[in-house]
Amino acid sequence: MAAVQKITPFLWLDGVAREAAAFYVSVFNNSRILSSDTFGEGLAEGSSTVVFELDGVQFVAFDGIPAIEFTEAISFMVSCDSQDEIDHLWDNLTAGGTEIQCGWLKDRFGVTWQIIPKDLPGMLMNGPNANRVLEVMLPMKKLDLQKLLEAHQGG
Repeated sequence: MAAVQKITPFLWLDGVAREAAAFYVSVFNNSRILSSDTFGEGLAEGSSTVVFELDGVQFVAFDGIPAIEFTEAISFMVSCDSQDEIDHLWDNLTAGGTEIQCGWLKDRFGVTWQIIPKDLPGMLMNGPNANRVLEVMLPMKKLDLQKLLEAHQGG
């Protein structure tokens, strides 16, 4: 029997739960829709709940009424193995959304993401060039892994 995920992100959306889940599943590798249900009679009649998995992490999307706006106070950080992965996620998630800064973006559903190289936290916390990495990163929107590595190596 599969282990139960103890904490599950729950996205309160406005009538687009199925659309959002399908979009996210199309963007992230190793992802799938697990279930999709529509409530019958009652307070939530017609609302949908979609359970989906993004690269092994389960999410729930719900068509809530009334809509609640997301803020940048909560975001999903994605640690990427390569510039190709950063580019793929950035290009797809910003389509119809907004580029922010330092690897942050808001997608077309209003969800905030941080698309970062997996080694970025270490580059910012360790070594004599951590401040240099920060200085190079601050003006960036989409992060450039090569430039960050050069800064970390003192280049």
